[in-house]
Amino acid sequence: MAVDSKTLPAFPTAFRRYYVWAQIIIAFLFLEFAIWAPTPQIRNRWAGIAAITILILILTDVLLGRSPWSSLQRLGLGLPKMFGASVVLGIGLATVVFMVIVVSWAGGQVPANPTWFPNLQSAWGYVIWAMLQEFLLQSFFFNRCEELYGSSTAVWMASTLFATAHLPNPVLTTAALVGALFFCEMFRRYRNIYVLGIVHAMLGLAIAILMPDSLLHHMRVGIGYLRYR
Repeated sequence: MAVDSKTLPAFPTAFRRYYVWAQIIIAFLFLEFAIWAPTPQIRNRWAGIAAITILILILTDVLLGRSPWSSLQRLGLGLPKMFGASVVLGIGLATVVFMVIVVSWAGGQVPANPTWFPNLQSAWGYVIWAMLQEFLLQSFFFNRCEELYGSSTAVWMASTLFATAHLPNPVLTTAALVGALFFCEMFRRYRNIYVLGIVHAMLGLAIAILMPDSLLHHMRVGIGYLRYR
């Protein structure tokens, strides 16, 4: 069941349009500064700045919204609907099985990186990270792109931003674009990030297990990918 159109904002005025564009550009630049920072200290500093900025912008919109419940629905933080959750989980599981079959059929080793295999602790950490990525992608970027140009265009805009953030890793950039198109479309239809975060984690861990580290570089992006040895 798709989200009620009453929870979505009307197309913005000229001032609001500039303001929303400024939010998108500033938040994305802060994230890129973190991804391409030359040292861990600078990277962490920019990541903190980006996180605080995005939270302030989201909270400001929530406080200025018509009702807290409407804001929660728009952010994708409400309770998931059974049908939508079943669709997303079903497609996610089918995709993981398909990936394993294709890699095995092609003669690939499973796992592809026996010396670098996600353990339970790192897997749980990645689930949390995947949930945070979906919050950034959907609750922040998709919602603002949707406000500017409508939901169909927002799927492509937000997905392109998400894929760009994974450069120059060729595997993750491609997977991020394809995956984000699916995630954003499911968010557009069902408006919930919890199940999307779980499926995001499933697919990410499957890529880590099935793809050789010579291409993945420990799932790094930005300057970390280029400096990987």
